[in-house]
Amino acid sequence: MPTPNPAALDFLLTRRSRPAKTLTTPVPDRATLDTLLTAAARTPDHGKLEPWRFLVLTKPALARLAGLIPARGAALGIQADKITKAEHQFASADLAVAVISSPKPSDKIPQIEQVYSAGAVCLALVNAGLAAGWGANWLSGWASHDRDFVTTGLGLAPHESVAGFIHLGTETTAPPERPRPELDTITTWVEA
Repeated sequence: MPTPNPAALDFLLTRRSRPAKTLTTPVPDRATLDTLLTAAARTPDHGKLEPWRFLVLTKPALARLAGLIPARGAALGIQADKITKAEHQFASADLAVAVISSPKPSDKIPQIEQVYSAGAVCLALVNAGLAAGWGANWLSGWASHDRDFVTTGLGLAPHESVAGFIHLGTETTAPPERPRPELDTITTWVEA
């Protein structure tokens, strides 16, 4: 028989991301963040390729990224309100980790499986942050998919992309619970 871990299961059944706009200081220090990143790096990784990496973005780096947003948004014809929202995502943050999808050449492991692993790292980092008592939120947005922004702002190689920006900090308000999927509408049992 399996050995249950009721505390871990209860955490997973009740976990709730904290909106990035409600996070403030203090943020995890380097030692604490190293622990959270270590937990995230335990993500399933078919082939042990480590097809992801972390960029820890401190307040000055986030301010620099915020400064790139208006010109990039204008060049792309993004609506003014979406430019402002993206700029605020970086300007108001105190700490974020960019999880970078960085697929490796492999004859055995398809690139899509490596990209899925990077997404799993994002969720693992959010959950590690929440489990450690921090507020955490996984964000992306149009800038994270803009090649010029990620190349200039983050120094990504041509084969790399942003899987997500994980914002970490102290929550100022607990968010209300939100509706969750009805299990019966998303589950099909295949018995033969």
